[in-house]
Amino acid sequence: MYPPVCYSLPSGLQLAGWYAGAEPLTQPVLCLHGWLDNANSFLPLAQTMPQLPLLALDLAGHGLSSHRSADAHYYLLDYVADLATLCRQQGWQQLTVIGHSMGGMVATILAASFPELVSQLVLIDSLGFITTAADATASQLRKAVISREQSHHKQKPQYQTLAAAAAARQQQSDFDDATAMLLTERGCEPIAAGFSWRADLKLREVSAFRLSETQAQALIRSLQCPVLALMSAQGPTEIRNAMQQYQADYPQLELVQCPGGHHLHMTHASDCASEIQRFLLEKRP
Repeated sequence: MYPPVCYSLPSGLQLAGWYAGAEPLTQPVLCLHGWLDNANSFLPLAQTMPQLPLLALDLAGHGLSSHRSADAHYYLLDYVADLATLCRQQGWQQLTVIGHSMGGMVATILAASFPELVSQLVLIDSLGFITTAADATASQLRKAVISREQSHHKQKPQYQTLAAAAAARQQQSDFDDATAMLLTERGCEPIAAGFSWRADLKLREVSAFRLSETQAQALIRSLQCPVLALMSAQGPTEIRNAMQQYQADYPQLELVQCPGGHHLHMTHASDCASEIQRFLLEKRP
């Protein structure tokens, strides 16, 4: 529906996506999806906000973007490094960034670490971070190493049809079949037996390193841009808990509760779009 884009980074990694805006692509609204999703999670928003130049990317290991090398893993910091490199490569500064779930965490670190790159931040069902207490470091590292060992023996599920893959995706989520198909069409690839997921199996490994609560708070408090957080009315408990834990740490936070579950930007795109457009107009640099 929208023109595809693909950026080659100096590391050799390729970031794929699509762009819903007029050429040339000079000041896009950067859209970052959640864990095991892909750029198509922003299709409903793009269709509802045609006047905004949305650039939706597949993060590394997701969708049509490259997988990291066999000896590499997937840390939030690496996603941030990919995006910071891309912005410098393209000459982008003072962008509006929209991030859903894990994409919101990545966007938050990017905005805190590189304030010159982000002028406005929109978080969708994403506030704060998943942290590990210092006294749980040893057990977290143990889980991560065991997870890596087990990952080598795992196989991706296979489906005879794309519809079967979409049904499996829908069963793990809070949206309908049509929404699941949007993610599945980009997230699956044809194989001899039918279809399987493109996403790197290593994305499911337990993370070896997480921020401590003190580090998370310090990052959030260093944000220099205004932040809009659209939180789901029926989202996961852990996200609601994070909202209570971290909302006071944001220097410039507007918190809005919207109808829907964790993928509210897909299932209730119009509600989200109206809030995003209002925020961007009010907080325009």
